Amino acid sequence: MTADEITRIDVGGDAPEGTNSAYLVGDRAVVDPGPPTDRAWRDLRAGLERTGVEPAALEYVLVTHWHADHAGLAPRLAAAADATLAMGAGDAPLVADYAEARERRLERDAATMDAWGVPADAVGEVIDGDTVSAMPDETPVERLADGDRVAGLEAIATPGHTLGHTAFAGDGFVLVGDAVLPTTTPNVGGSDTRTLRPTAVNPVRCDDPAAGGAAIDHDPLAAFRRTLERLADRSERLLPGHGTAVESGRVAEILTHHRERSRRVFAALERRGTATPWDLAGDLFGDLAGIHVKFGAGEAAAHLRTLERRGVVDRLEGTPRRYRPVGGEPSTRETGV
Repeated sequence: MTADEITRIDVGGDAPEGTNSAYLVGDRAVVDPGPPTDRAWRDLRAGLERTGVEPAALEYVLVTHWHADHAGLAPRLAAAADATLAMGAGDAPLVADYAEARERRLERDAATMDAWGVPADAVGEVIDGDTVSAMPDETPVERLADGDRVAGLEAIATPGHTLGHTAFAGDGFVLVGDAVLPTTTPNVGGSDTRTLRPTAVNPVRCDDPAAGGAAIDHDPLAAFRRTLERLADRSERLLPGHGTAVESGRVAEILTHHRERSRRVFAALERRGTATPWDLAGDLFGDLAGIHVKFGAGEAAAHLRTLERRGVVDRLEGTPRRYRPVGGEPSTRETGV
């Protein structure tokens, strides 16, 4: 499958990162069909019509990650086309068992935000604002592993933004979903709270049924760094899940961004002496509301987890989670990712 056989379709209207990008791959597959709205469905159908491809011709609907703006239309398109819906094993349960997985996710998100020190009223605002998507309660989903091939594409595990984020590579291109975005930095930590929930048995790594049996490294920032480095080593053009293109050097910019943010987290923690992820989210981002409460606190928590594993900070006993610097100046210690 070559880049000449890829057609980008704008779906779902504007978003901070740019319009959602659905991709028609030849005449066999659509990747990331878009959010579960009638507008997005009309946009997608119109885009397919312009290419002369009927939904019935599709064999696969592929999804890079479980977020509704990418996966929301996947069950509807797969049903209309009688096509196979496939995605990374780590994210597949959140689409395959949407209703049950959503309830577990809300419980997990609330408990995690509480552990981060987020006030109860802010936690309630996030949970109450999480509306039900127009997706089936259950959907057949094929689980993909790193290196699997489907519809002429190679599945590439790209975790960090979500636990099971998966890119799809062809000849001269990689469809990277939200692993790399052209103008914004993908959220890490708050965008999928599974990535920061170790078990009591193994505080760093475990086999989690919620991840489809995949091994989880509960250091999402480290996982994201490995993803970015893996993509940086590839020569193909990176095509994002929002906007039209990823410019050369963008991966390096995101890696630099996170190194600087880790330094800022450490410096803020030094000023405070001890702090929760929520405390540091306020220092980093100012006042937060709505979904940004989870994203901001999660971002701070992800950086603290990496710094903890590097021996730069200690986590104190008790709830909410509170951290303190081990010592040393940020300029003389390795605090980045």
